Amino acid sequence: MYFKCGLSVSVKPSWLQYCSLGTMLIRSGILFSSFCQGLFVRLGALPERFFFMARVKIICWNLNNKYSTIAHFHIISIVTVHVCSPIQTPRWHIDLEPWASESQSLEDEAKRFLSYITTQQVSCASLRGKKADQEGSTGAWAVCLDPDYKLIHRIESRHCRVYSFGLGVDDRSLENSLAQSGCEVHCFDPSLKQPHLQQAEMWLHRLSVDWRDPSPAVVAQRQYASTKKLATILNDFGHREVDVLKADMESAEWKILENLILERVLDSVGQLLLELHLHWAGFEVGGDEPSVVRYWYSLLKELERSGFHLFHIHSDPAKPHIFLQKNVLNASSAYTLSWVNTQWRPLGKPDRTQK
Repeated sequence: MYFKCGLSVSVKPSWLQYCSLGTMLIRSGILFSSFCQGLFVRLGALPERFFFMARVKIICWNLNNKYSTIAHFHIISIVTVHVCSPIQTPRWHIDLEPWASESQSLEDEAKRFLSYITTQQVSCASLRGKKADQEGSTGAWAVCLDPDYKLIHRIESRHCRVYSFGLGVDDRSLENSLAQSGCEVHCFDPSLKQPHLQQAEMWLHRLSVDWRDPSPAVVAQRQYASTKKLATILNDFGHREVDVLKADMESAEWKILENLILERVLDSVGQLLLELHLHWAGFEVGGDEPSVVRYWYSLLKELERSGFHLFHIHSDPAKPHIFLQKNVLNASSAYTLSWVNTQWRPLGKPDRTQK
């Protein structure tokens, strides 16, 4: 006599592509097919990482639709969870926002863009930065330590990681402060003479971030790559998460930001600190002036849709007031902005890498 059987396995519904779990279920189907007419799988909830731990219950119905539990047990660490990432359609370009006005003028585009970058989106009561720590006022580079945004908890548990990108940086006060608090800090500067150097509780690397990886021929000729995409750097270092990403890329920030958005790298970032340079369009940013500003604005709106909200704005009064080689609305040529990823869910303790 055959029975109709149900197999209840604890699995998170959005993680249906567990490779090893699929193998286990197939084997279970073969095993129970000797006495079950049909095998049905019900999916529940499972911890998202580490080892597979499932509560399995086999229920069989007889011909009178009465059932009895013939097996009720736990399977612990039968397989290690190997995640098959959901297939995502590659993005090749960002979605441009509608024009600010029908006239498609530089003034209208600039007014919308400047209003956006000078409007705080979320408040932060506890800022950390050089001047914020020493003088009671807020400097250019600052992180948010409000409990709602996780960084303070990560610092206290010594699970914090910081990436800082710049060229010939003289002031690393924020990085030093975070390193002294227990963060694992990596500073990337292609002008360094040595590939890797430990200095003042920080790791320095002769490397910088770019919106594309170098040609293999160039790497072979130079014996090392001075620039890589952030996704490649994370993979090379074995890092999955960055609590703070700080970057002053001297007008390369727009194409780099576009790459981070298109490749969804920012999903792994808790706070983003970025200096924007507005005196010209930036490297490999084309189009007329209104189109350039529309592109800038569209990038920042993409950032917002990814969960990033602006909490700190700084404009250096010493910088010239030049906007695309003009004086437009008395705008500064450089703004330092800080965003917090309100959707960020860190996985846990980072794997500290000795590079």
